[in-house]
Amino acid sequence: MYKSIIIGTGPAGLTAAIYLARANLKPLVIEGMQPGGQLTTTTEVENFPGFPDGIMGPELMDNMRKQAERFGAEFKTGWVNKVDFSKRPFKLFVEGMGEIETETVIISTGASAKYLGIPGEQENVGRGVSTCATCDGFFFRGKKILVVGGGDSAMEEANFLSRFGSSVTLVHRREELRASKIMQDRARANEKIQWALNRVPLEIVAGDNGVKGLKVLNNETGQEELLEADGVFVAIGHTPNTKFLENQIDTDEIGYIRVKPGTTETNVPGVFACGDVQDVRYRQAVSAAGTGCMAAMDCEKFLEGSMVHDWSGTL
Repeated sequence: MYKSIIIGTGPAGLTAAIYLARANLKPLVIEGMQPGGQLTTTTEVENFPGFPDGIMGPELMDNMRKQAERFGAEFKTGWVNKVDFSKRPFKLFVEGMGEIETETVIISTGASAKYLGIPGEQENVGRGVSTCATCDGFFFRGKKILVVGGGDSAMEEANFLSRFGSSVTLVHRREELRASKIMQDRARANEKIQWALNRVPLEIVAGDNGVKGLKVLNNETGQEELLEADGVFVAIGHTPNTKFLENQIDTDEIGYIRVKPGTTETNVPGVFACGDVQDVRYRQAVSAAGTGCMAAMDCEKFLEGSMVHDWSGTL
């Protein structure tokens, strides 16, 4: 029996672990298949406060883990297949560990960026392929950039990247875009944004020093083309890692966990959510760490029994 279990080890989960461990609650942190989360796949992180010269993503996550361990957090590697939140203590069914019981749960399983699934893509993540303009745009100052996608996020990424790149070309497999009209108008009004519509991405072309371009199929001519670029930003959405919850927690239509505004509380008392698994907007390491702190404090107060009852719906 644990007082608290944290599922996931990105910036949110590790920050929650640090706070709970310092509160002497000895949390168990269950690491999944990618300990440390998405930051372990990035190179230099320059926008996390406290590191004026930047820090490598894996190093930042390793430092957070060591900090949590120093205060008494326990780490185990496993995969949570399903949960039972019908009553307390809650039950987690973890591959390789069996059934575990806990008084509270903090879910920080994150959201996985969707990729194109084409040759050369995964091999060049961090070498010119990215899914986060805010994180990596700075590294492409004065360079040619491609953004792949047709929704609002692609328009937003393209506009943001136009601050850095010498040119930004938006690539989409169809002539019609899925983005809202206001986002399309904003992108089309940007003189630095060019368009490569009706082109299907086929392969990321790279050399010894990183990405050289994107091979595409031109639907109009039936011919293959090479769109030269130094960076390819994939902006086709994210998938929250919540399938294992099997609808036991309220989520939106995509799968992001709904939390009570201003808190990390879910619809199940004693279950909290932090980081990208409940953040549809910011998806930054520092904002994830902030909600990890909130989740730990919400969890601690719940365990102390000091949560204020909401009488607003009671006569």
